[in-house]
Amino acid sequence: MIENLNGFESTDQLDHFLSTPTPELVRLFSKLEGDLLFLGIGGKIGRSMARMAKRACKEAGVQKRIIGVDRFASEEQKKKLENEHFEIIKGDLLDQSFIRSLPDVKNVIFLAGMKFGSEENLSLTWAINSYLPAMVAERYKNSRIVAFSTGCVYELVPVRSGGSLETDHPAPVGEYAQSCLGRERMFEYGSRKNKTPVALIRLNYAIEMRYGVLVDIANKVKNRIPVDLSMGYFNVIWQGDVNSMGLRALDYCETPARILNITGAETLSVRKIAEQFGKLFNCEPEFTGKEAKTALLSNASLSHKLFGDPEIPVEKMIEWIADWLIHDNPTYNKPTHFEVRNGKY
Repeated sequence: MIENLNGFESTDQLDHFLSTPTPELVRLFSKLEGDLLFLGIGGKIGRSMARMAKRACKEAGVQKRIIGVDRFASEEQKKKLENEHFEIIKGDLLDQSFIRSLPDVKNVIFLAGMKFGSEENLSLTWAINSYLPAMVAERYKNSRIVAFSTGCVYELVPVRSGGSLETDHPAPVGEYAQSCLGRERMFEYGSRKNKTPVALIRLNYAIEMRYGVLVDIANKVKNRIPVDLSMGYFNVIWQGDVNSMGLRALDYCETPARILNITGAETLSVRKIAEQFGKLFNCEPEFTGKEAKTALLSNASLSHKLFGDPEIPVEKMIEWIADWLIHDNPTYNKPTHFEVRNGKY
């Protein structure tokens, strides 16, 4: 199926593909106890992951409440999820009374976070990325928690190193990354204090047709904008693989909290990827800057051992993204700023 799929004709087709559960996930859901709550369901990952969870329940022949919590950027976003028959709760996640009012559930997927614009409001960045996790860890101390974090908590490593391992000591650059490490420490504290099973997902970077590092590079090549080589190398993983692995991480939560790097196996070159897009767009990419000897890279061999290799290869992602942009399909217009090396997003 994947080999024969040359592109996506609509966002509906893309969303359906992104939320298709794997057989392994369906088997997990056939035995998983309890309902699911997605904190931050309104984000890019939350929506497609919740859809995958709902479809996995249906295929497994089980009934579970799929509850989504968010402040929601728009009423339209909220209504769309309600129309898909999710239980939706709207509220201020930084309000302690609101957090306490949320329903008891056995399985919590924590997706809330702040990155872009974090430098303009550092106190809010810390509140969302560290204070909120502390409240959630206490509120759901009797649950199982999968909390999404970021590979940004690692230091920049030599390009040929193969990437940072879960056992490497964090060395976050900039207050955004520091606040994300704060998120992890709050869940780790709750896990140790209350014996809460937790999995911390260090993700970089999720990719689909509408956003991600590959889309950033492709857009610049297509529009004749110089591609910055400052962060010359990176890792990526297909959003559908992230959804599946994130949900399957419910089966690997531990006390104290378990850390899992989620990304692809390859260290990719910005220059080479841009050149591949140039061939597909029939244009010559332009560059600025020079590749450094270090980059933000993660080694995900542990998660690949647990979950298997990602299903969608990088070459297929490049092909799909080029086709999507050639046909002027919509994107989220939210650059990842992956080229940033000082941690200021």
